[in-house]
Amino acid sequence: MRTQNRLLLLALLVAPLIAAAAEDEAPSAEPDVTIRKEGDNFVQEYKANGFVYAVKITPKYGKPYYLVRADGTSGQFIRSDQPDMLIPQWVLFSW
Repeated sequence: MRTQNRLLLLALLVAPLIAAAAEDEAPSAEPDVTIRKEGDNFVQEYKANGFVYAVKITPKYGKPYYLVRADGTSGQFIRSDQPDMLIPQWVLFSW
């Protein structure tokens, strides 16, 4: 009987710790946003689970625009307001 009481007490003490650890590892519904300044532009990268899915460019002069993935898997980005215009990404040097 005493053993059962001790096990029950131990389970009650450990259960909140396990629940808190599981909550920290769960993927968040909110995106991870990184904001940086490149020249006169502000760049905001939106990530979910380490995957960049959108970039918002806010120029010093003009309207902000978004770059989103062309097909969701490749590294090719397109402007959300001009979907027919692909953004070139050439490799100039590699070693």
